[in-house]
Amino acid sequence: MSETTLVIIKPDVVEAGNVGKVLARYEEAGLSIVAMDLRTIDGEFADRHYEEHLERDFYPNLRTFMTSGPMVPLVLRGEGSVARVRELNGATDPTKADPGTIRADFGESGPRNAVHASDSTESAAREIALWFPGL
Repeated sequence: MSETTLVIIKPDVVEAGNVGKVLARYEEAGLSIVAMDLRTIDGEFADRHYEEHLERDFYPNLRTFMTSGPMVPLVLRGEGSVARVRELNGATDPTKADPGTIRADFGESGPRNAVHASDSTESAAREIALWFPGL
């Protein structure tokens, strides 16, 4: 079933000049870009996006990182896009991600793990509405 999901190419990938390489991975997997932007967010926006993590120990560092520079949020569409994107991305910790995944190839550690992806169709709907209202 065709569905949409949100991906955020994080500031570390933008800074390293690897956005095109990451986008190519998704397109080569048969996913279509529905919407895309380049933007820098503030702490309030980060808090809204990561609302389920606000009280977690790791969140302050993640918030600082996500507001540190430009990133590329995008909406992808395709068959089983939520699961497919998460498979392409690899494990959240780049040091534990399978070789050839986006996080293994472009991530560093902790919040500097290259990309964010929605973890369910429900999360995708909420996140897409936040980042791309009216889509």
